[in-house]
Amino acid sequence: MAIKMRVLHTGKGKVAALAPMIHQEFQLDINATDVIPPAYSCNNERLVILLIATKGDLDNQVRLFCRELTKARAQNVALVIDGTEAGAKYVKEVLAEAGANVKDEVFYVKSSFLPFLNAIKPEEKAAALAWAHRIVDNL
Repeated sequence: MAIKMRVLHTGKGKVAALAPMIHQEFQLDINATDVIPPAYSCNNERLVILLIATKGDLDNQVRLFCRELTKARAQNVALVIDGTEAGAKYVKEVLAEAGANVKDEVFYVKSSFLPFLNAIKPEEKAAALAWAHRIVDNL
């Protein structure tokens, strides 16, 4: 399935491990997965999946990137949140202020404070990929 899509993550916990799995599932271009802010700009993307760890305060670079994610850069934005619903709501508000079309369905993951416990379990991978396919199918 060829779709103009980017997968961007904050580089922490399970969100960093999920990004390459989504990248591989959809057979995206080699530079379609990156950290936030990405090395290559987002322009005319059909879908941008943001994998963000929202525990504590949102990183300033992540917040500034979200404020610049307009419809010209990404037609649709989907969120994978490592944190609470309040964190997801804040990220959605920042994206909405920029004018992005944010998908309603948010996928939540829970990372541990201990790095060696942040491996993705098979059921978590299956749930994340099923969520990603629902998002892409509903575009």
